[in-house]
Amino acid sequence: MLKKLKEFAKRFLEKTEKKDILVISHFDTDGITSAAIFGKCLKKLDKNFSFKIIKSLDEQTIKELPKTKILVFLDLGSGSLEDISKLKNEIFIIDHHEIQKDFNYPENMSIINPHLVENCELVSGSCVAYLVSKELTKKDTESANLAIVGMVGDIMERDIGRSVNEILKDAGATIKKGLLLYPSTRPLNKALEYCSNPYLPGITGNSFGACDLLREAGIEFTKNGYKSLIEIDEEEMQRLVTALALRFPNQDAISGLIGNLFLIKFFNKIEDARELSALINACSRMGNSEVALLFCMGNKNAKEQAEKIYIKYKQSIINALNQINSNPKIEGKQYVIMNAQDRIQDTIIGTIASILSMSSIYEEGKIIITMAYNQDKIKVSSRISGRRNVNEGGRNLKDIMDSITELIGGESGGHKFAAGCVISKDKEEAFIELIKKKLDIEVVKI
Repeated sequence: MLKKLKEFAKRFLEKTEKKDILVISHFDTDGITSAAIFGKCLKKLDKNFSFKIIKSLDEQTIKELPKTKILVFLDLGSGSLEDISKLKNEIFIIDHHEIQKDFNYPENMSIINPHLVENCELVSGSCVAYLVSKELTKKDTESANLAIVGMVGDIMERDIGRSVNEILKDAGATIKKGLLLYPSTRPLNKALEYCSNPYLPGITGNSFGACDLLREAGIEFTKNGYKSLIEIDEEEMQRLVTALALRFPNQDAISGLIGNLFLIKFFNKIEDARELSALINACSRMGNSEVALLFCMGNKNAKEQAEKIYIKYKQSIINALNQINSNPKIEGKQYVIMNAQDRIQDTIIGTIASILSMSSIYEEGKIIITMAYNQDKIKVSSRISGRRNVNEGGRNLKDIMDSITELIGGESGGHKFAAGCVISKDKEEAFIELIKKKLDIEVVKI
């Protein structure tokens, strides 16, 4: 990987000399942090550049890209090689998604992707962007904290290898074992009330329910209010876990709530990487990707705007969870399909799928499919319930989504454990019937 990083960085510096650069990145947390990391790098290199943050990289978007600029694709591009290869620009792709390994790359395209390196550690897009930026700037580590936020946002923190350990050191991150509630730096009653990932029925969105749980756990309200998660001691942590276990008897789900808390310095304050990830994601999902990007690049005005957007977003998530739980579902032996239609924004339907997949509502391994309208399209998101290791065996959601869009059209992408697609609204019933048949067949195969 190191050799490829050096070759990629050398070519980038040669080809971008006195040229305008357009950075195209995905609008989720991993994409936004990748863009901020690379933007900071380009500023240090004194390059002329601009950003384009997008929901998805479809054929039309690629066609409309400027013909005269150097194009840098971050956290996307690996699934669109055929369309990108038609461009005449000098092209650089920095990504971590699954990729066609036998693709015939044109001379004007350079790519760095862990999937193209044998036995390479699989990391988030932000971590790949950081490693490239570190090589370009001769070991500058300023953006390491953003790489950690992107990693957590893309749920890639469960298998930490050598590269990520180095990034954690560069970021000066503190790792503490505990309940995966965020923000771990804020009072526990508020962390529980606004906790949507994991979703805790009767507690999420319920201030009285949150305080009742803390009383059951014997965690006292002091003159300064409740402690934060990182302030409680080991005995208090155990009592809190026990109280949750009594409320939610699914032991697999409760054990899945225990993990690593990543504390990093951001705006000169110790923050929970999960909370920062959720805030960045909220801005993009609410149509304010530019605020998220400026926030990541250290703009104080953007910080104030982002915090206000985040409050509204958290309320919209709680409303969406209430909405989806009260509507009919199509449920099979190993899957559940939730078609929200126009009742939930398409920009947050993937977040709802992720929240439900990590809750105690569905058993380990159940496939969760969520759907929402976006004008004449439908956004589909799929997740596998449970906090299983991403490298374990099982069904490949990306393959399932790919196989369906091949039949009815549309764009698909993602990972083995988290994938989605965008299809035409007139294919709604066809999609539902196909996904039911496909998942029923998959169950039989297993």
